[in-house]
Amino acid sequence: MRTGVIQESYGELISLFRNPTQTYWTWALVIMSLAAPVVLTGHVTSLINGMMIAAIGVIGLNLLTGTTGLISFGQAGFLAVGGYTAAILSADYSMPLWLCVPAGGLMAAAFGLLVGIPSLRLKGLYLAITTLAFTIIITHLILSAESITHGSSGISTAKPAIFGMELATDKSFYYLVLAVLVLAILGSANIKRSRVGRAFLAIREQDIAARAMGVPVARYKLYAFVVSSFYAGIAGALMAYQIRFVNVDSFSLVISIEAVSMIIVGGLGSTAGAVIGVVFVLGLAEILNYVFSSMGGAMGSISALELKGFIYGLTIVLFLRFEPDGLMGIYREYKNRWVNWPFRY
Repeated sequence: MRTGVIQESYGELISLFRNPTQTYWTWALVIMSLAAPVVLTGHVTSLINGMMIAAIGVIGLNLLTGTTGLISFGQAGFLAVGGYTAAILSADYSMPLWLCVPAGGLMAAAFGLLVGIPSLRLKGLYLAITTLAFTIIITHLILSAESITHGSSGISTAKPAIFGMELATDKSFYYLVLAVLVLAILGSANIKRSRVGRAFLAIREQDIAARAMGVPVARYKLYAFVVSSFYAGIAGALMAYQIRFVNVDSFSLVISIEAVSMIIVGGLGSTAGAVIGVVFVLGLAEILNYVFSSMGGAMGSISALELKGFIYGLTIVLFLRFEPDGLMGIYREYKNRWVNWPFRY
């Protein structure tokens, strides 16, 4: 029975992998990820691309809501800012992808700073309503600034290409999204292990105590908003290149609600849980779509949509009621049972 993992040096203490088993599984996952487009169909690869893009944005939201404890329903707004920035620069100014995607993240981070400043004195439901209002405001700005955003007509983006190499297919685009997702995961993991990440956790647990300990709460709340918005902007820019067209309908309020549900299902505060939550929620939606399409005319489209919403909502309620720690909580429970067997009970 393994009794624990002892770090004997500072290098082991800050390492991303606590034991050789984690290293082996990580490398296995990397190899499978690199080989996936070779063996999967184009439809499945496109679905995975959408999951990875969503995971980038949800990882950022997890830093804000799961790690810092600031509830936000503004994810759709930040996605829209990043997506429209990349689309405008690409379509109207012919800028390359490697500039448009970071520009989308930086523009979203700037808007995150604007949202974060008036939200410093808010928490809980009041903060959630404020961020929700931001999404509505962004939608109206996009529709009003027609000379810049093309209004309700939307914008068609150029074919994604990087350094002269065109990424015209889902399989070629897959590797770009995978690389960005890996950087997002590493960035989140390192932030959480840094002084900034420890300040985030202190604010989540008790912001008054954190302030009494000398943590500049206002500054770190702004950090959390800016970092989370940057992640969402990157995801929005990649989303624009994947679907090759953006309009306000692509960034509805439902996206913000789904993003929050993903980190709840996966496990609040866990980077791995954020990714797993995305796979679970979007995978569930895809399975429901397949089931209802297979039923054909057995039921009306309205009743099918309502039933899908019911199943989706029921899943969230069940997790909140019976497993608040999400899928990562279930994983830890079963892991402890097997690691400590037969001395678990």
